[in-house]
Amino acid sequence: MSSATWFQIAEWLFFALLTIALLALVAVTMRRYLLEREGGGVECYLRYGSGDRRPWRMGFGRYGTDELRWYRVFSLWPRPAAKLPRRGLVVMSRRFPTSADLAELTSDLVVVEVGWIASDGSDPKDPVYEIAMTEGALTGFLSWLESMPPGGTTWQP
Repeated sequence: MSSATWFQIAEWLFFALLTIALLALVAVTMRRYLLEREGGGVECYLRYGSGDRRPWRMGFGRYGTDELRWYRVFSLWPRPAAKLPRRGLVVMSRRFPTSADLAELTSDLVVVEVGWIASDGSDPKDPVYEIAMTEGALTGFLSWLESMPPGGTTWQP
């Protein structure tokens, strides 16, 4: 094969990869638009457990009647990556990001540790998740959590 043929193959390969990357970007953007168009969404970071053991994941949550559904930002998966049931959910602590957290978060965020009340009614011992969000988003989260209707549910997201 001549060098002109190799150049032509490389050129087509470059344009094919560029097209795939642009289509993936459009798909991620469209997914986010479709998930957020009905409202009830908040940008937040999520980390399983507590401490510096696991990385923070960037995403957004959608409030529903029974749960907060958390979606990763850079994903094509249509289902939430985590579901935080509202019933029994307890905010265990609230803090500002530590110096280790600041490697992944910004200083304007607040970190809350959440867990669920045990089946015997006792408070949770260890947090299940840590959520990092702005003060305004935290106010909305706490309002959503405290305004749970008694008994049955009336609306779904």
